[in-house]
This record gives sequence, C-alpha cells and structure tokens, in this order.
Amino acid sequence: MKIVLQRVSQASVTIEGSLHGQIGQGLLLLVGVGPDDSQEDLDYAVRKIVNMRIFSDEAGKMNKSVQDVAGKILSISQFTLFADTKKGNRPAFTGAAGPEQASQFYDAFNQALSAFVPVEAGIFGADMAVSLVNDGPVTIVLDTKNR
Repeated sequence: MKIVLQRVSQASVTIEGSLHGQIGQGLLLLVGVGPDDSQEDLDYAVRKIVNMRIFSDEAGKMNKSVQDVAGKILSISQFTLFADTKKGNRPAFTGAAGPEQASQFYDAFNQALSAFVPVEAGIFGADMAVSLVNDGPVTIVLDTKNR
C-alpha cells in the first residue's frame, strides 16, 4: 500500500456535484493498493495511521495521534500513487492492483480504520473533487513495503 497522509483542519469530497464526505480536524488519506498487498500490509497501515503522533500538543510539539485529538479520517482511493513515470510522458499504472482486488482491499482498510477513528470515504473508481485545508502543512508518505 502507498498512502499519503495529510493533517487537515477540514477536508471534503464531492462526487457529481454532491457532497459525499466531510471532516473537520483529522487526516486526509490518499490510498493506493498494490497487487501484492496483504492483510499484514493493511494491519501495519492501520496501526501506523491511528497511532502516528503528528498532531500538536499544548506545547506545540507533534506529540498526539488522530485518536488523541478525537479527529476523523477522510479516505480517498488513489491508484495513481502507483504511477510509473520512467518512460515517456504518459504515466503507466500497471503497478496498481486491479479494480476488483483494490476495491475490496480499500473497503477492508476503511472498515479496519473505523474500529479506531470515524472514517468518511469517497467512492472507489469515481471521479471525485477533493478539497482540503492542510494543517501545518503536514504531509507524510507511508509505503507498507518500505518498512
């Protein structure tokens, strides 16, 4: 899995002109699923995301997790995180999992996250307009194959 985490003060996703999901303080996740991703990758990602101390404490030090600040998560599927740009000018996405596998894995990931933190999500495969107010800004890339 490849996941971009953005600490936000607000984020939303609109699909076909209608608001589909919205959060206040929390994390916006852009989630890419690879063909070799396993339950171990899913468990690792969930554990890291809900416990990562990237929110400020009273002293202004990044010392609190999304759980500690009662934050929420907006999760957006993003196969383009697997873009291969080595050849030519058109990215190839052959490194991403196929749609059926990725959709099931993405749903399982969101379900696992929701056991710890409230989760809003986009619709897998939909054309989505995502807006956010990046807090910090704090943006972190998590690659479950690079641990």
